[in-house]
Amino acid sequence: MTIVKICGITNLEDAITAAEAGADMLGFIFYPPSARYVAPETARKIVQSSKFKVQNRQQNLEPETLNFERPAFVGVFVNSPAEEIREIMDFCGLDLAQLHGDESPEMVASFGGRAFKAINPSSPEQAERLAQKFAFSINRPSRFTPHVSLLIDAFHPTERGGTGKIADWDLAAQLARRYPILLAGGLTPQNVAAAVRTVRPLGVDVSSGVEASKGKKDPAKVRAFVEQVKLAIG
Repeated sequence: MTIVKICGITNLEDAITAAEAGADMLGFIFYPPSARYVAPETARKIVQSSKFKVQNRQQNLEPETLNFERPAFVGVFVNSPAEEIREIMDFCGLDLAQLHGDESPEMVASFGGRAFKAINPSSPEQAERLAQKFAFSINRPSRFTPHVSLLIDAFHPTERGGTGKIADWDLAAQLARRYPILLAGGLTPQNVAAAVRTVRPLGVDVSSGVEASKGKKDPAKVRAFVEQVKLAIG
């Protein structure tokens, strides 16, 4: 099964739409320069409310009609101090931290399996060096937190993600053969099936590719994206 992470969630409506579409992870960006930044207080309300709504929906359905569990909640951080990340994770009720800055391997490891590193390598050689540094095997899989070693994003000299630029699928495929990765970078409902078949990642990550506008998801695109991922493997 290829897991799906819908990132850049800023409101409860989008969170519920993604969960009901079958998303396995919802991402919240705690990086103020991002157009998809969400304050911890807002993220906390979304997490708590979406947990309640999913649980309530499940209680009101016949057992044979249940087709989704609540997704894992992931905080995206860029060069935030470790203690600040822990505080936000605890405050918001997050399952995992995605570290998208210049964090050290020691910092990633200090989360004891609750963090993974995002990288945007510019070459296969750099990808290999970064993978050897950051592709830990200590994530503890659970009902809500599938094991992830790395997120592979498109290279950009200055931006920290969310550019809509397509990642190097051949490079990502080389890493996916050895590590459980999430593939990000320019994915859309139109190209994600091809990406999954080419790279064979553990999962895929999308934000701008399913938006109506920055910070607001398009429900039809979200549903189409998840459907295409499921159809890609069959």
